Amino acid sequence: MFSTKGRYALRIMIDLAEQNRSDFIPLKDIAERQDISKKYLEIIAKEMVKGKLIVGASGKHGGYKLLREPSDYSIGEIIELMEGSMAPVVCLEENADECPRLTKCKTISMWKEFYNMEKDFFYNKKLSDLL
Repeated sequence: MFSTKGRYALRIMIDLAEQNRSDFIPLKDIAERQDISKKYLEIIAKEMVKGKLIVGASGKHGGYKLLREPSDYSIGEIIELMEGSMAPVVCLEENADECPRLTKCKTISMWKEFYNMEKDFFYNKKLSDLL
């Protein structure tokens, strides 16, 4: 299940993509349009800046804007930045220690198949597809 953090990050990205991409969009405007607390959006936006999904500027004409074209963002990269790994089981997470039961595991092929379907779905869907 995805948290509000991941879902709201997608809403921010969609909102920014729908605006004039050369302008910085104030977070208060996004918060009003999306009916989300500005304080919560500040936390999310800060993580998105750190993850290089968006860029922020402070001051009178400050706000946020996309760093790339909407077609250059996959939904998977946005979700994983905000939610962490989408791996359904620990042993499939990146840099995970090899599971001592791997050779005996009757379910690993199912988990791998599910994980690949999930990754393919979210990484092949672009932000531009949601506009």
